Amino acid sequence: MAIIASLVKQKTAGYQVVTANDATLLVNREEGVFVDIRSQEEFRKGHIAGSVHILPSQIKDQNFANLENYKDAPIVVVCKTGQTAQESANLLHKAGFTKVNLLKDGLISWNEANLPLVRGKSKK
Repeated sequence: MAIIASLVKQKTAGYQVVTANDATLLVNREEGVFVDIRSQEEFRKGHIAGSVHILPSQIKDQNFANLENYKDAPIVVVCKTGQTAQESANLLHKAGFTKVNLLKDGLISWNEANLPLVRGKSKK
């Protein structure tokens, strides 16, 4: 039942679900950005290069930090597994961001694709 609910949610969502490789192409070719919504500690341990770190609570409060420059550029929302990011992706879409994407299976898929992570602070 949960799988069916998840599929219905994806069909009516304001975002596209993309693979790690497709996400990389979107960000590189269309000057987009990865938005990492994990905790500060998780982010510091390893994140996609160039990611903007923003917490789900900030998105709920419409405190978009440095995302305003990306209103019409591809945004790829990233969490650990791809589940937590769904609500944040929908909220960004509702706030007027036009090209919101969700990294399918989150950083798990990124790691499985052998794509690199960096440690330390975010792009600000």
